[in-house]
Amino acid sequence: MKTSQSIDSRRFHLSRYWLLALPLFALTLLTPTSQAAECPQLLQHRFANLQTGESQNLCQYQGKVILVVNTASYCGYTDQYGGLEALYRKYKDQGLVVLGFPSNDFGNQEPGDSKQIAKFCRLTYSVEFPMFEKSHVTGKQRSALFAKLDQQTGQRPQWNFHKYLIDASGKKAQSFASAVAPDDPRLLESVRILLDARKALLRKT
Repeated sequence: MKTSQSIDSRRFHLSRYWLLALPLFALTLLTPTSQAAECPQLLQHRFANLQTGESQNLCQYQGKVILVVNTASYCGYTDQYGGLEALYRKYKDQGLVVLGFPSNDFGNQEPGDSKQIAKFCRLTYSVEFPMFEKSHVTGKQRSALFAKLDQQTGQRPQWNFHKYLIDASGKKAQSFASAVAPDDPRLLESVRILLDARKALLRKT
């Protein structure tokens, strides 16, 4: 028969265990929520990676300066792939990322499937910047990302290779028409300003 002293001792140890365990348990519950709250709403979207088909969250680019572009393989602006890749390679170590979103919305100029598009980009322009599944960027079926960018900038894509430049906070975006090439001084100046602002912010933190 157990004595009252041994029972009280066991109760003490159990109470002590729960006092230690509860904060850790609460932390595991709160951590994902906190991380999600830190990611800007503009980036809270998932897309399948063009090459692998793996679903990826755009929150992985949080804290970077982001250039979002709707692309097409058979367009008068298709050669901008080369300029976009050059821009990405030049500034990626400073915090710029280019995100490509193939779309067949304009002139049926992106008819291929993911494998065909990925192969074209790799072999023709040696594209290394992240690209995602073919999606709609205009109209009722447009993706939530492009709907949000339209809402935020007041400008929606009128053709392939429209560009949205998002600052490192993920809260502000600028819009550049298709005719604005990746090496256009207006775009380059905006990229440099946002990268400088990002660098200054990192120094403070």
